Amino acid sequence: MSKILSINNLCFKVKETDLFKTKEKTILNNISFEVNEGEIIGIAGESGSGKTTLAKLIAGVIKPTAGSINFNLTNNSNSVQILFQNTGQILNPFRKIEDIIEEAIKLRKDLPGNIESEKERIFSSVNFQKKYWENIGSNLSGGQQQRAALARLLAVQPELLILDEPFSAQDFESKITLVELSKNINKKFNVTLICISHDLNALRNLCERVIIIYKGKIVEIGKTNEILENPTHPYTKYLIKAEKYDLNHSELMERID
Repeated sequence: MSKILSINNLCFKVKETDLFKTKEKTILNNISFEVNEGEIIGIAGESGSGKTTLAKLIAGVIKPTAGSINFNLTNNSNSVQILFQNTGQILNPFRKIEDIIEEAIKLRKDLPGNIESEKERIFSSVNFQKKYWENIGSNLSGGQQQRAALARLLAVQPELLILDEPFSAQDFESKITLVELSKNINKKFNVTLICISHDLNALRNLCERVIIIYKGKIVEIGKTNEILENPTHPYTKYLIKAEKYDLNHSELMERID
């Protein structure tokens, strides 16, 4: 199986200034892993662990302080796409969704012969009903905005799609629907998925492998079931117990400190 992404010794630091001096803060430190073509891989960790920063680095939104990010992709400027947590910002709030998707399709080098049927294929793959096609972005619900934004990204035929906290603020049924939708997209569009989330249960049902990040470092990486059933690092054990609301007072206070 070919590698679509290789990350080696990736570091990202920012400068912080207080009243008296400027100092460096390390967000990510010596991150290294590979992603296989066609794989669905999860990245888990609590808020502030560096997950979204890693997503932005892979997508090219920001540049690393050190290390390398190497892709094995076709010569397509749209090959890597990211679905940010606030999906409403991806959509123009004053344009019809159908027009947004059609414009994205026309960005392709291999423009499909029948754009209407391609729109149908993309919208159906994300369960975006035709009655909403002519709505503008600001008139959609949060869930509809997420599906429309996902359709916008799929329309340019990405090879690697990063989902940043896609399960945030969703109820149980919506999470199940999104997990199945993501699996369908992975197969139907032959797109590799990186799913970044603090929701271990969703990652358990979606991903083949999972990476656990703690304070900007990878502490565990491997097959999802093996990591979540038999964790070796104390932080992974903590996340699993927190998910089950099984932390005692001393464990909770230790993490707060």
